[in-house]
Amino acid sequence: MSGPQRKGKPSPPRARGQDPATKDWRVATMSRLRGVIRKADPAAVEEVKWRKPSRPEGVPVWSHDGMICVGDTLKSAVRLTFPKGARLRDPAGLFNTRMDSKTVRAIDFHEVDPIDEPALADLVREAAALNSSTVKHR
Repeated sequence: MSGPQRKGKPSPPRARGQDPATKDWRVATMSRLRGVIRKADPAAVEEVKWRKPSRPEGVPVWSHDGMICVGDTLKSAVRLTFPKGARLRDPAGLFNTRMDSKTVRAIDFHEVDPIDEPALADLVREAAALNSSTVKHR
């Protein structure tokens, strides 16, 4: 026999892009960020991408006419990376990492950090609008 079998209990589902080993503040933070993104752009599509043996849970990616942002659960932070972030206005100063990149900007949320939901929603909407403005219409 290969080990104990649980009858009547399904395997715990992987929460979209979440590693079950990180059932702590990071899961709650990612869930809250997911809600802000969905509310800011209801047309955004969330997918899990980049699954690999070292990261079987993959990472959540939100898109609307192109990639808006990528979520990542790090040891000490939850990160939202905006691939076109350098082209976005950030009057609230949310971007706090990847500042040396010519294209990408990111926000690291640490356990004690407040989340400025209105400012984050503005960034999400602006990223979606930027994508939509650069889509070539047939």
